Amino acid sequence: MFPSLAFQMLKRAKLRGRSDLRAGPMSITIERVAEASPELHDLIGELNDILGAAYETHQRHGLSIDQLLEPHVRLFLARLDGVVVGCGGVAVFDDYAEVKRMYTRPAARGRGFAKALLYIIQDEARRANKSVLRLEKGTYQREAIGLYERMGFRPRGPFGPYAAMQARNIETSLFFEKILP
Repeated sequence: MFPSLAFQMLKRAKLRGRSDLRAGPMSITIERVAEASPELHDLIGELNDILGAAYETHQRHGLSIDQLLEPHVRLFLARLDGVVVGCGGVAVFDDYAEVKRMYTRPAARGRGFAKALLYIIQDEARRANKSVLRLEKGTYQREAIGLYERMGFRPRGPFGPYAAMQARNIETSLFFEKILP
């Protein structure tokens, strides 16, 4: 658990000219996932349903829950007053780290959860001595693409396993990276 996360989010908001991230009293926590839980299954299932409605099977590249729990992946859940509202992970490879399975439930969007998850993911990548953070995102996730761009990610070409995929498998994919200071 990251107990100082609410303070960090509030501090960053103040630096950006906002006085408070909270619409009222609430408890925000982000915790690292150690095992698959019913909440995790529900959240990833919801994400899979949304992506399944927008993309063909061969165009979806999300990790399974088992893959999200492999040693080179760190997965986090965001909670609002104890209720899971989002997730995000980072997979660590030899030359870079990659954002995985970022999702915030629609009712919780616009409250800073995705940003908080990205800050944690960036910190994890730095702790793993990675200076480059990359991601693949579907072209229909406009809100997420905007967030990544605002957070300093820049477009790039396919990388890692995506670079070896058939064009039809990545025709609805966009690729981004951010150099971590």
